[in-house]
Amino acid sequence: MPQSSTRQSPAGQAATDLILNLFRVNNLLLTAGDRLVDGLGLTSARWQVLGAIAYAERPQPVAWLARDMGANRQNVQRIINDLKEAGLVVFQTNPHHRRAQLVVLTDKGKQTFESAMRLQGPWVNRIAQGLAVKDIETAHRVLTTLRQRLDGKDEA
Repeated sequence: MPQSSTRQSPAGQAATDLILNLFRVNNLLLTAGDRLVDGLGLTSARWQVLGAIAYAERPQPVAWLARDMGANRQNVQRIINDLKEAGLVVFQTNPHHRRAQLVVLTDKGKQTFESAMRLQGPWVNRIAQGLAVKDIETAHRVLTTLRQRLDGKDEA
């Protein structure tokens, strides 16, 4: 491993190792997700956007969905345009903002998302098999804290 000009603390080194592993895991998750939902005409990116729409408390404009996902607005807009073309979402008038239309799942979009989630259940159970729930919960807390710090919501 190359030497850094600034020494890392033990926690900093452990966080670096975690982050490098997260990059690898993220790539593997995207590939696995693409394979899992390919038969539904989805990609991991489209599935993720459908999920953001499905789990939102109310219809939201693209910019809000992107913010909630921690994603680039232009990328989310492109994916939503693809989802609209596929008949999975529609745009509705936003009573609070003339130009920022709301994104809403169509019945086909809801059915497609539900089908994806039915595939996800057995898949996630397989990859979680043998892991202690307590360990998964600890990893979740660590990742949540890292995300909050990167978002500037929790200053270290």
